[in-house]
Amino acid sequence: MSVLSLKKKPDTPADGPLRGAQTAARPPRVRRRPLLLVGTITAVLVGGLGAAWVFTTSAASTEVVATRAAVQRGEVIERDDLMVVRVGLDPSLDVMPAGRIEEIAGQRAATDLVAGGLLASSSVTAEVVPGAGEALVGVAFAPTMLPAEPLLAGDRVTIVQTPGAQGEVTTAPIVMEAVVSQVTVLETGDTKVDVLVPSEKAAELAARNGTGQLALVLEARER
Repeated sequence: MSVLSLKKKPDTPADGPLRGAQTAARPPRVRRRPLLLVGTITAVLVGGLGAAWVFTTSAASTEVVATRAAVQRGEVIERDDLMVVRVGLDPSLDVMPAGRIEEIAGQRAATDLVAGGLLASSSVTAEVVPGAGEALVGVAFAPTMLPAEPLLAGDRVTIVQTPGAQGEVTTAPIVMEAVVSQVTVLETGDTKVDVLVPSEKAAELAARNGTGQLALVLEARER
C-alpha cells in the first residue's frame, strides 16, 4: 500500500448539509440593553414609592365635617348643607369629626359659614339669636362714626348720640350698651352693625338710626 493511499479523503458532498444544519442550530446571541434594564428597575421603584405615599397619606387623613353650601350667621344648618371630607390635619386643630354630622344638623351657625369650609366646634351653637329679652337692631354708621379697629362678633360697644348738624349738644344724649352680632360693609361706604340690645331699647335705637347722629364706641375686650 502506498503512502498516498493513507491520506484522509476529502469531505464528500454528503458532509456539506450536515455542517450547515449544525451551524443553523446554534442559539442566537442575546444583545443586552443596560438602559432598558435600568429604566425597568426605576419604574418599579417609582411605582413602589407612589403606592407607599398613597398608603401613608390615606392612613394619616381624617374624615371631618365641611359645609356644602354657605350658611349665614344665625341660620339653621340643614343636613344638606353639610358633607364629609377626608383631609390630612394637624391633631391640634379644632374640627368636627364626621361622626357628629347628624348632631350638627338642626343647630344654628355661630358665624358666617362659607361653602367648602371645615366646620369647627365654635362654628355652631344651639342658642337662638336674639334670645329672650333681646332684640337685634341694624345700625348704619359713617366711617367717621366708628373706631378704626375692626369690630368682631361678640364685642361689647356703646352707642352714643352725637351733636346735630349745627353742633348743638343734646341735653340727654342717648347712651346705649349693646353687643355686636354681625358687621357688613355697604356699597355706600357706610358700615352696618347688627347689635343686640335689650328689647325695651330696640324701638328707640331703630328710630334714631336714620338721623346720622349715632357713633359707636368699642369697649375693652379684656375681661
